[in-house]
Amino acid sequence: MPRDYYDILGVSKSATQEELKKAYRKLAVKYHPDKNPDNKEAEGKFKEAAEAYSALSNPEKRQRYDQFGHDGLKQNGFGGGGGFSGQGMSMDDIFSQFGNIFGDAFGGGGGGFGSFFGGNTQHRNTSRGADMRVNLRLTLEEIYSGVKKQIKIKRFENCSNCHGEGGTGKHTCPVCHGTGKVRERVNSFFGQMISEKVCYQCQGQGTIIDSPCQTCHGEGRIKQEASVSIDIPAGVQDGNYMTLAGEGNIGKRQGETGDLIVIFKEQDHTVFTRSGNDVIITCVITWPQAVLGAEVEVPTLSGKVSFKINSGTDNGKIYRLRGKGLPVLHGHRHGDQLIQIKIETPLQMDKDEKNLIKELYQLYSKKKNSKIEKFIP
Repeated sequence: MPRDYYDILGVSKSATQEELKKAYRKLAVKYHPDKNPDNKEAEGKFKEAAEAYSALSNPEKRQRYDQFGHDGLKQNGFGGGGGFSGQGMSMDDIFSQFGNIFGDAFGGGGGGFGSFFGGNTQHRNTSRGADMRVNLRLTLEEIYSGVKKQIKIKRFENCSNCHGEGGTGKHTCPVCHGTGKVRERVNSFFGQMISEKVCYQCQGQGTIIDSPCQTCHGEGRIKQEASVSIDIPAGVQDGNYMTLAGEGNIGKRQGETGDLIVIFKEQDHTVFTRSGNDVIITCVITWPQAVLGAEVEVPTLSGKVSFKINSGTDNGKIYRLRGKGLPVLHGHRHGDQLIQIKIETPLQMDKDEKNLIKELYQLYSKKKNSKIEKFIP
């Protein structure tokens, strides 16, 4: 059974983001592979701490973890679990995601955690294209049933002129000798270490183009419009997201493709208000309907249904339609629909209507021990 993330970092469940960061920084320095060469146990603890920080440093992931535990992060692409697991995590993943939080601890900006520790550290492929983020607006009806959407984005794709090669003729970079990286010595309180950085001459490619393509200027990619299909499951909420692997920008000169992160934005509805998986609707009825009861037709997200209002219904009373709300994401049940009653008081009446109301008032007044006005403490 996976260990509790708060226990791994040694913090309480009420820990602030800054406390989480400090706790993770301390463990990462303690168990870093460069300080513990060939120590599998230390490497495991290093990855375990990174996984815990990955979940708790993200507010949405943390909320799901606090509510559902590890199972809450297993829903693919939604606020957690998106492939980030300590057992399958590479050092490259860790440094690319969290390296920047170590700048302050080691004298600021230059290179962060990944470059500070040299030696055995793996580095992110510099030719990988950047991830993209888009917001996608959804109606409650689409959220209720799930929907397939086709969206258009502008992203870097292989240049059609040079087929992503960047041009013709290549020679090995004389600065990095084809590695794409340059090394330099860094003095620290751990002693002298080797820092690796992206080669400034070839920008990490390892080669230099002799005759750059005139269309893409040697990058091997140009920005184009693309159409992407997204299958959205029923029950998503505002702020949930999906990660579409390989649908982002392609890297320079046939590099790795980044991801597309689609963030869902829920549109306001003219009739329904959402509360978790429940939906709320206001039903306006007349005073006679409230007194005598009535059969009314109310809208639901799955169509109109007939609904009975009991006689003697008070203003503000709430009725519940079981299972007529929104589906639970990746679940097998629905929320409810709440119907709040609002009794309409007529502002204008003709003479006959006023006379009828007066007669009714007099009938009430003649009843033994009856009192129209009531004051409830």
